[in-house]
Amino acid sequence: MSEIERCEFLCVHDEVVKKVLSQMPKDEALYDLAELFKVFGDTTRIRILYALFEAELCVCDTSQLLGLSQTAVSHQLRILKANRLVRARKEGKNVFYSLADSHVRQIIGQGMEHVEE
Repeated sequence: MSEIERCEFLCVHDEVVKKVLSQMPKDEALYDLAELFKVFGDTTRIRILYALFEAELCVCDTSQLLGLSQTAVSHQLRILKANRLVRARKEGKNVFYSLADSHVRQIIGQGMEHVEE
């Protein structure tokens, strides 16, 4: 049985606890952040984002590129759009998707750096 790591005796460092508490974001913000990271927890969505690094794409192009059904791509794009990671631009009957902003590329890039360490 593995040993649980814990303090050997109770000694709360009040100043450290107060400092950390004063810097902690509100629970609502932490919840929103956790929800955002859940969006990145799907390989198909990550593949779509990587494709959008290279070009603005419509559902048909993305479907062809990734070997997925248009329904599957549309579903994932809807989730990415709802979480403000992609934006849509309508041109005639086509809708083209692109990254919402540079933060998306940075988040993915930092995640990949971490994975490759």
